[in-house]
Amino acid sequence: MKTLFQARALLAAALLTLAGTAQAGPVLDRVKAAQAVRVCIWPDYYGITFRNPRTQQLGGIDIDLSAEFGREMSWKIEYVESSFQKLIDDLKGDRCDVAMFAVGVLPARAAQLAFTRPYLQSDIYGITTRSNRVVREWADIDKPGVQVAVQAGTFMEPVMAATLKQATMVVVKPPATRERELEAGRVDVFMTDYPYSRRLLDNADWAMLISPPKPFHVLPYAYAVKQGDEAWLATVDEFVARIKRDGRLEAAAKRHGLGAIAVLQP
Repeated sequence: MKTLFQARALLAAALLTLAGTAQAGPVLDRVKAAQAVRVCIWPDYYGITFRNPRTQQLGGIDIDLSAEFGREMSWKIEYVESSFQKLIDDLKGDRCDVAMFAVGVLPARAAQLAFTRPYLQSDIYGITTRSNRVVREWADIDKPGVQVAVQAGTFMEPVMAATLKQATMVVVKPPATRERELEAGRVDVFMTDYPYSRRLLDNADWAMLISPPKPFHVLPYAYAVKQGDEAWLATVDEFVARIKRDGRLEAAAKRHGLGAIAVLQP
């Protein structure tokens, strides 16, 4: 009987062989030569790729799953800090080989990047304060005088820009944060996705979630790579397929409070 170590070594060898069956490309060639993958993350994405401010340790579903990717392939994982604003430039400029931080598959991104199959999906939610008397439900958001914050570069920005007819949209750029703008009273509500909403609900007793009464704008999340290297895209996409089949995606999603938005079908 083979030992666990031998089995893992055989799996890694098989995966490398499989990756090499597609036409070679510059990213896959570089990763295989270096035996290392540069993974772009946004370290302020709660439940996804989040750096704990007290311990400085990274955690979240995509920290766990990127570690699994490296373990399977016997590749070192090197994290590169990015953001939704810098994502396209970081991938096309070769600062990283893959973005693994729940990247929404927007048409503007899909025109410049290549995506794996989705592994999470999320609608848009509102966050306000429990004491707020201006916004209490979804219907209150798009009203005259209401200040609605969105994070620059997120998919909420173009969606809300197209949706809001009466309210004023406020685009928040670092180092400012949506929650600080809300707590300071400069905005009445901010729009976010399911993972980020968990950050406030888990850690701020003043926060109140506002859910849409029906699906509003559900968006698939996937891993992103630059275009032009089909072998590299296939390597990452096959990893996503495997973690769906063997239960690792479901387990990681539940571990980080994201079970409700995991996409488990192939």
